Amino acid sequence: MTRQDSASTAPQKYAERSYRSPMGLVGGALLIALGLWLGGDALVRGAPETKLTALFALVLGVPLVAAFTLRPVVKAGEERLLVRNPFRTLTLPWGAVEDLRASFSCEVFTTGGHKYQLWAVPVSLRQRKKAGRQAARGSAPRRFGLGGDAPVPRAMADQTMDELREIKEQAAHREGASGEPVVRWAYGIIAPCVVGVVGLAVMLAV
Repeated sequence: MTRQDSASTAPQKYAERSYRSPMGLVGGALLIALGLWLGGDALVRGAPETKLTALFALVLGVPLVAAFTLRPVVKAGEERLLVRNPFRTLTLPWGAVEDLRASFSCEVFTTGGHKYQLWAVPVSLRQRKKAGRQAARGSAPRRFGLGGDAPVPRAMADQTMDELREIKEQAAHREGASGEPVVRWAYGIIAPCVVGVVGLAVMLAV
């Protein structure tokens, strides 16, 4: 058998999909840049007390903003769903995922009865209302039967959840998709936030 034949018969690997909030990434980068500019100016020109206060504010603010804007991501792989939220990282084998829902927020439910929010997939009620208006206009009968059936508009969060449900259905029964959920705390984010809070409390108390 040639190398080409063996490649064609090999099982096709599933391409991992990543989901993030573009507005969160842009907003987080701008907020961090603004904070560094203001904090840097205080560190250079401020009095000693001001410098310490600015330092602790940066130690608290930069990781906190990054946690809620730059850090969140959802990765749908061949065998598991990885959810990175502001302070936790969840590794959920598809076999352990019971349901995925989008109401006022996007959530994943596990077979153990736990519920986790998907911070990287925010729900926009404005997008939903706009999609609903477009769907209502598209449902009206078309003159002369022209144009065919148009796809029903969907908000971005609802489209993402539909894709994740489809991936779950395809992957849930794979051998490698079994296992228990794993939850890891993001101590690299939590530790500097704690240091910043304590430092600011001390500076304000002095």
